[in-house]
Order: sequence, then C-alpha cells, then structure tokens
Amino acid sequence: MPLNRRKFLGKSAAATGVALAGGVAAAPSVSAQASGKPARRKKRYSFTVMGTTDLHGNVFNWDYFTDKEFDDKDHNDVGLAKISTLVNEIREERGRRNTLLIDAGDTIQGTQLSYYYAKIDPITAEHGPVHPMAQAMNSIGYDAAALGNHEFNYGIPVLRKFEEQCDFPLLGANALDAKTQKPAFPPYFMKRLRTPHGRDVKVAVLGLTNPGIAIWDKANVQGKMTFPGLEEQAAKWVPKLRSMGADVVIVSAHSGSSGTSSYGDQLPYIENAAGLVAEQVPGIDAILVGHAHTEIPEYFVENKKTGKKVVLSEPLKWGQRLTLFDFDLVWSKGCWTVEKVGAKVLNSNTAAEDKKVTRLLSDEHKKVVAYVNQVIGTSTQAMSTAEGPYKDVAIIDLISHVQAETVKEALKGGQYAALPVLSQASCFSRTAGIPAGEVTIKDAAGLYPFENTLEARLITGAQLKDYLEFSARYYVQTAAGAPVDPAKLTNAGNTPDYNYDALYGVTYEIDIAKPVGSRIAKLSFEGKELDPKAEFVLAVNNYRASGGGNFPHVPGAKQLWANSDEIRNTIIQWVRAKGTVDPGQFASVDWKLTRDGTPVF
Repeated sequence: MPLNRRKFLGKSAAATGVALAGGVAAAPSVSAQASGKPARRKKRYSFTVMGTTDLHGNVFNWDYFTDKEFDDKDHNDVGLAKISTLVNEIREERGRRNTLLIDAGDTIQGTQLSYYYAKIDPITAEHGPVHPMAQAMNSIGYDAAALGNHEFNYGIPVLRKFEEQCDFPLLGANALDAKTQKPAFPPYFMKRLRTPHGRDVKVAVLGLTNPGIAIWDKANVQGKMTFPGLEEQAAKWVPKLRSMGADVVIVSAHSGSSGTSSYGDQLPYIENAAGLVAEQVPGIDAILVGHAHTEIPEYFVENKKTGKKVVLSEPLKWGQRLTLFDFDLVWSKGCWTVEKVGAKVLNSNTAAEDKKVTRLLSDEHKKVVAYVNQVIGTSTQAMSTAEGPYKDVAIIDLISHVQAETVKEALKGGQYAALPVLSQASCFSRTAGIPAGEVTIKDAAGLYPFENTLEARLITGAQLKDYLEFSARYYVQTAAGAPVDPAKLTNAGNTPDYNYDALYGVTYEIDIAKPVGSRIAKLSFEGKELDPKAEFVLAVNNYRASGGGNFPHVPGAKQLWANSDEIRNTIIQWVRAKGTVDPGQFASVDWKLTRDGTPVF
C-alpha cells in the first residue's frame, strides 16, 4: 500500500500537536532557611504516566483456545477490560488531568479475537468493522501507542486501517518510508499538563519500534519501510523534543532491555535496545519497555554522558500488569525540572472487568467464540503438549507432518520433488491439546498461536547437524546420574520454548550431559547415519527462515517455495480434509534426551 504523504503529514501534525489539560498540583513544600525565616515556597507539580505493552489482542479475560476464562499457575488475569478498571482508579485518585496513558506495542495480533477481524471479517473490507482493539483503547482513552513488530504481521493495509480507526497516534520514529527515509508514522506525541503555577508542563512521548520487523515481516515491508536502530533515532529526536520545549521526555519502546538480538548479525541493530537507549542518549526521563514479555516493575540505567539515572519499566504482557510512572517536578530557574521519578506495576487480577468495555465488544466476543467452536474433524485419541519441551510427542509431530505434506505437494513435479522433506516445529504452548473425539478450530489453532507462514529451504546434512546442536542449547547441562527435574531442565540461557526446534523425518539423540555444541548423537536418516553432503528440503516457518532465533544456515539457504497462508490455517484445513486425526499414521518417537547413551525418560 503506497504511503500517502499528505495523509501522513496531516495525521502527524494532529498527533504531535499540543493538547491542553488542567490539573491540581501537589501541595507546595516549605523549607526553612538557615536564618530561621521561611523560604519562598517552591512550585511543585506531580503527574502519573500509565503504560501497557504487548496486549496481543486481549480485551476480555478469556482464553479463546480453551474457550474459558484465562488462568495460569500464578492466577494472572488478562485483557483491556481489567486494565480499564485500574486506569479509572488511578485517574480518580490522581485526577484525570494529571495522567497520561500510553502503550509500547504489539496490539493487533495474538488472540483469535484479533485474528478474526484481520482475516475472517477483516477491518479492511468495504464497510468493514472497527477493530476491537481500536474500540477498546479509544473507549479507555489512550493518549499514544508505539508500534510493535506484530503490528506488521497482517500487512501494511490492515495496520493503516487500524491506525485510521484509533483516536490516538501510533508512534514509530524509526519506522521510515523506504523511498524518502522520512517517518512513515508520527515520531512523537506531545501534551500540555496545566498546573496552578502559571506554566504548563510539556510532556513528550517518543515512539520507537523494533528493527527486527525488517526480517520477521520482510514480505510485508520490503521496499516500503525501513527500520533503523533505536539508539540512532532516539539520539536524533530527543534533542529535538527538548528544543521544542519538552519538560519531560518519555520513550515508549517496543524493545526489551537486555541488549541482545535473536537475529544475530543479519541487521546492524539491536533487538532489545531499551537499556542502551537510556545509557547512550541524554535527555530521557523514563522508558516504557515492551517486546520481551517480562515483568520489570522498576529498573534504573545511568546515562553515560550525564550520569543521570533513567527509570525503565515493563508491565507483563496481555494486560496482566499496568505500569505507573510517578513524576515529581519542581519549578527551577524558569523551567520545570524532574526532581524525582519512580515506577511500579499494578496487577490486573486485583480488578474487575470494566463493564463499559465488555458491553462495547460483547457482540464481537460472541462471534469469535462461535467461530472457534466450529467442529472440523475428529481425533482417535487425546494428545497434549505438556511434555513437548523434553519429549517427542505426537501433537508436535502433527504440526511437522502437516508442514511436510504441504511442502511435498507444493514441490511435486518440480526440480526438487525427489528430495526428502524434513520439518521443524516448536512447542509454542505447554497447555495446548487435541481431545479424543470432536476437534474444533480452537483445538487446532491452539497448536500454533503465531501468524507464521510456511517455507521450503534447501539444506545439507552437515547444516542440519549444526541446526540441531544450536537448538539443543535449550537444555540445562545435567550430569549422568544427577537427579532430573523436568521443570528445571529446559529454557537454559533464557531460551524460550518457541526457540527450541525438534526435527521431523530424522532420528537423533540429545546428550544433555555434554556441553553445548557437542550434544547431538546417532543422527540418522532412514536408518542410516546422516550423510553430511546429502541434500534435504526443510519445511520451516518464516520466522525461523528469516533469522528469528538466530539459528544457523537456514536464513541463507535457498528458498524453494513459500506460502502466504498461516501455518495455523494449514493445520485447520488439513484436519478438515482428512476428517480424522490418527496419530498412528504420523507419530513416532524419533528423538530423545540421553546422558552417556542412557535415555533420560
């Protein structure tokens, strides 16, 4: 979709324009001079910035994959309806005019609610619906939101339509038009908070998104947008905001704080750069962190150039937490100065759902519940992902089998039709399952919660071995004879479950007693030791093929075929076509964990 510069400039001007808000300041303090005479009262003002991130399509406290109220082992709750109640409480307590509400991205992807209005009843259709996330966020009264990488999953037209439907700007200072290298979205938002002391406080919010978009959503953005590094763009924009009179500068960054990347050296930018922005760019008071799906109530980073400490906070994903940045300002030398700023998070499981929000979207919710409960087939037995991270289970084999069959069919009659097709799959959720008996859309979709698409890449036996060695870093090194606790065996080095791949079509052992890099043993194909020079076709998701997880070889491997349909839909269509899911036709134990050749389980 071509970028409409006139429309952008109009939206940018509106988004970056100054809005007025009145408020009541904190009571001024009185200090005593050395002479004993009371000093002039200092002018003070306090305000609060509330923040969410990684909402991923959650409005209701509902799990569409289980079709029941959301719950986890920590009894967290999710959704904007809960967040709305917390926001209302803070506005009531501190005065609505003394608050702002912002978000750090990944808004329109993640649940079947958001999927339905992107794909089944799309917002881009003529006279199409308003996106549920736009409706909810407008109702709650967001001031601004940064773009997340998942905003681009459904293509730029869907994102632009969502942007049009929002009553607040979507910010992306480092989302640039590929031709002009100018911002394709408003870089910042600025708001005046009125104080009783004569001079308003000007608060600027700078939005930064993730450079990994260029890799992860290459098909949607290549030639249309570019995504330079966060530090670079923050260094460009923060001084501009200060020169425009901003008293307070907040960054909303869809970027974790760790300084790491999951795509290696494919881009000269850091994926999780929020901490580096605080460290390297002077003039920032606070950073709302997103993307990493971790909870950071309050974290201070010292700026190397000024020595000033910058506060960072990341509220837990899906609306499970609400960050509060509390600012205390003092009037000094003709301007407002941040005297103190701290952060904390509120837990949404302490709040009831806001009925205003749930009533607003009750029809949309009912439509999606009906959709996910459609029966598409039957299964001869129940299957679960519970042990998928450390055992070869049938339900993960189902994903790989469907992928392999799809690729074989696509390559039929072509140059590579005779090559054996292998497949990779991850355990995306430890709570997904296929029941015995009727299988619904929600059952099949629950196996694959991401909008990944399928590719076929050409790869050698030697490269497969490297790939598996890299994947096996997921396991904690455990000596032979030592006790094994499955709960502590995985996720070594904070590797998430979705970055552990099992391969389908070959057999192998993973010796967890050995160090990373030398764990794969007895790697075989069709009963024979794998030939390092042999060629194979690997059915692989586009995230992995584009460098997600930084796995070796695959990003640079020759692409033989690619599909635009989500793997989730491919699984649903496969079940519909087969009618019956029988693990006996596709499942086998092809890999296992060992220690010195002895199976762990």
